[in-house]
Amino acid sequence: MPTTAPHRAGTVRRRRGPGWVPQQHGAWAMLVVPLVVGTVLAGPTWRHALLLVAWLVAFLAYNAAGLWLKASRRPRYRPPVGAYGVATAVLGGLLLAVTPSLLWWAPVFGVLLAVSLVCSARRADRSWLNDGVTVVAAMLMTVVAAGLGSPGPLPGAGDPRAWAATGLLAAYFLGTVPYVKSLIRDRGDRTVLAVSVGYHSALVAGALVAAGVAAPRVAGAAVCLLVGLGLLVRAVLVPRRRPWPSAKAIGVGEVVATVVVTAATLAVV
Repeated sequence: MPTTAPHRAGTVRRRRGPGWVPQQHGAWAMLVVPLVVGTVLAGPTWRHALLLVAWLVAFLAYNAAGLWLKASRRPRYRPPVGAYGVATAVLGGLLLAVTPSLLWWAPVFGVLLAVSLVCSARRADRSWLNDGVTVVAAMLMTVVAAGLGSPGPLPGAGDPRAWAATGLLAAYFLGTVPYVKSLIRDRGDRTVLAVSVGYHSALVAGALVAAGVAAPRVAGAAVCLLVGLGLLVRAVLVPRRRPWPSAKAIGVGEVVATVVVTAATLAVV
């Protein structure tokens, strides 16, 4: 019996094939949070539920396509690309049928998608460029969700609250790139740690400047400053822990930080 269980597990994995289940577990919060924040700003409707489903399925298609390109287009990586691609086309078609103005955002996301897929084809999917591009694409969903259903070009782009929320969320999620690298792929690398600490120090400096010029919104600036200080302390201390924090502990810490940043963003904007 001990010898058959691993064999069966391996058989299940081979039968399912690669690309069906994303391995980037931390990406889900980055995908969902901006859309949820934009939905709250706009007031939720059934269109936002359709947008969320289409967006998540599109991520599955993107993930599968990236793996397929990274694997030099091997046939065994193709089935999830086709399945998720068709599902994305159907859901995207339904979404455009009820909110045709979303088509204005297609060139913006098309450029970001093209850059990311080129990175995957060059096996640079873990590069700083690709990480930055994917964060920007996810953060723009705040504006997209906030303007969902509005007529005219780039719906939501004229909403200052949506852009303020996008900026705050982007500031946090861009910081997770060097922070997580300093804990996992590049742990022990002093340059990556310095980038992480320097970036979070810049966030605190920005919050201090905002606190000095935002007299009508002193409370909001103070919230941003406190959150920024907390993220800076985390960026300095956690990578220096010994033994190294486990992947589970890192994940829990990211969940807590994301919840705090999301709540602060909604309170400030």
